[in-house]
Amino acid sequence: MKAAILAAGLGTRLRPLTYTIPKALLPVLNRPLLGLWLAQLAAAGFTRVAVNTHHLEAVVKEFLQSMGSARLDLKVSHEPEILGTGGGLKKLGEILGEGPFLAVNGDILTDLDLAAIYRAHQPEAVSTLVLHDCPPYNNVWVADGLVKSIGADSPSSGAAPLAYTGVQVVGPKVLKYLPSGGYYDLVTAWREALMAGEELTTLVVTGHFWQDLGTLAAYLKAHQRLLKGEAPSLAHLFPPLTDPLIGPGATIGPGVHFGGGVCLGAGVEIGAGAALTNTVVWDRAAIAPKVRLENCLVASGVTVTHSAQGEVLVGEN
Repeated sequence: MKAAILAAGLGTRLRPLTYTIPKALLPVLNRPLLGLWLAQLAAAGFTRVAVNTHHLEAVVKEFLQSMGSARLDLKVSHEPEILGTGGGLKKLGEILGEGPFLAVNGDILTDLDLAAIYRAHQPEAVSTLVLHDCPPYNNVWVADGLVKSIGADSPSSGAAPLAYTGVQVVGPKVLKYLPSGGYYDLVTAWREALMAGEELTTLVVTGHFWQDLGTLAAYLKAHQRLLKGEAPSLAHLFPPLTDPLIGPGATIGPGVHFGGGVCLGAGVEIGAGAALTNTVVWDRAAIAPKVRLENCLVASGVTVTHSAQGEVLVGEN
């Protein structure tokens, strides 16, 4: 089985963090998101995986080289000029070769059964989109297991709206709707396939864990949910879960208060009397005594000297 991870995005909603770290390498409970995807794909039986890159390509490539494994044949599809969801997928498909392949957005975390999704794809379908009910993102209109249209308005009284999970099985036929060598949007290709009479099939899922990580609020929510044990099937990917989750070598001063949803990276220092709630602190950062942080993300190596709420802290504060 073959898979593609779309990881070339700029991560604009998480700037200034993503000026120095690719969105695909954001740590989730101290483990890079891309590493979590590779572990899940390997466990599901996928053997050939292609990852597209653009922003901070050398950093992603170095990480992938460090992940060298006999279980995965890893390929990199670098985009000097970003190709968009459609153009990037076209190039990934050319690298992976003939036949269908699983494709996942690299900025989500989910416990979906990836092998079962791959097997559910029907050869006559252009692609199989994995959908769920997730307002306010429900804009894929479905009837009788087929996509009828994509957009804000219902195409017919018999269709119901659902949201795209960012997971799909790409059939060989969809690639003819994706031009080579330039920027192209995947939704446009889906619409063109539908207009040509192609079948865009669906797999509707329920009862699963799914979380976007593209904004500060979503990133922090993912940590909250994981630390609450909402994704037991993903627990094996992390150290034993406690709240706070404390990385190796972290030091905590006397009188520190943790209000829930806290993750500390390796070598973090928390000063006496500090208070942290719903906050993620990356490796080697330091929080001064009596500082109060709520709904914050502290980047690696940063020293925080003043209290903050709802901020991304990337320099001395």
